[in-house]
Amino acid sequence: MISRRGLIAGGALTAVGALTAPPVRTPAQAAVAVEPFHGPHQAGIATPPQAHAVFVGLDLAPDTGKEAVVRLLQLLTDDARRLTQARPALADTEPELAATAARLTITFGFGPGLFAAVKAESPVAPLPSFTIDKLDKRWSGGDLLVQICADDGVTVAHTLRMIVKDARAFAKVRWVQRGFQSATRRNLMGQVDGTVQPVDLDRAVWISQGPAWLRGGTTLVLRRIRMSLESWDAADRVAMEFTIGRRLDTGAPLTGRAERDEPDYNQVNRLGFPIISEYAHIRRAHVTDPGLRILRRPYNYDEGLTPDGKSDSGLLFASYQADIDRQFLPIQRNLAKGDLLNEWITPVGSAVFAIPPGCAPEGWIGDSLLG
Repeated sequence: MISRRGLIAGGALTAVGALTAPPVRTPAQAAVAVEPFHGPHQAGIATPPQAHAVFVGLDLAPDTGKEAVVRLLQLLTDDARRLTQARPALADTEPELAATAARLTITFGFGPGLFAAVKAESPVAPLPSFTIDKLDKRWSGGDLLVQICADDGVTVAHTLRMIVKDARAFAKVRWVQRGFQSATRRNLMGQVDGTVQPVDLDRAVWISQGPAWLRGGTTLVLRRIRMSLESWDAADRVAMEFTIGRRLDTGAPLTGRAERDEPDYNQVNRLGFPIISEYAHIRRAHVTDPGLRILRRPYNYDEGLTPDGKSDSGLLFASYQADIDRQFLPIQRNLAKGDLLNEWITPVGSAVFAIPPGCAPEGWIGDSLLG
């Protein structure tokens, strides 16, 4: 394996979240744009990614049982049903802030602790440990997830306040993770993200087997990945592109000319070495079967500077898939085992959630399990 020192010194010898970028809208169009709330699937998954996101992990209060969980989910569903349609939630003290929907979506996920509280079998479990992980409890776990996304930062902030306020009697906030995207779909390392995505969501994302209550839902793995941007900046461009396996300017694989070109992993250079290294990020993350791909919906985060003046930045890597064991874990094991990018990134948070299906206008999120 090539070390970071070797890449920087020798120039290496010679990504990847979102579906498609949302269409460009005028500010007025963005403000009034509304995403549907009801349906067979929850919004905020296959929805084209919005500019702003906040992921909220909640822990249920001690001795919380099924009846209390049902009341909580009914209350939060009512909030989401109203807010996503540009209507204020009940007892909203700033109803004017709800008027800007800006493609707001609110997505709910259930962690292992919620299933324990309602005495039901959990379809998800914490990920196994990986050697590259340095997980911090303040960014990991959680009984209930609320994912809030919109094209307006004030809309996201107002929605977060309403959700947390209405959940306060039942749960406490475990963590809040804020993220953002740009129209260029680039992460803070300069890479174009989200080139390879599943096309057949019915195979790769939506659950069609297993518990009846979960069919039409999916699972979410949320990983907080810190980037060592100062040391990344010290690498030259050839080393950066060798590490990723793609060109930074266009996102094209090193064996192609355009972003969407299929990488040729068999192509070698004049010395007989693979042009896309065995340890390049795109090769390590490559999945042959399209039905086993994961839906990447990542967001950048930037918390400013640490006390020693270094960037506290990285990626909120949100991965949706029908089966974590069959889809996410093989990719993650491959990356942990030999991805060159591991020299510059460190997973510091990890959480898993079952994402129930959507609901009908008269229903609520989770009614297929608890109704």
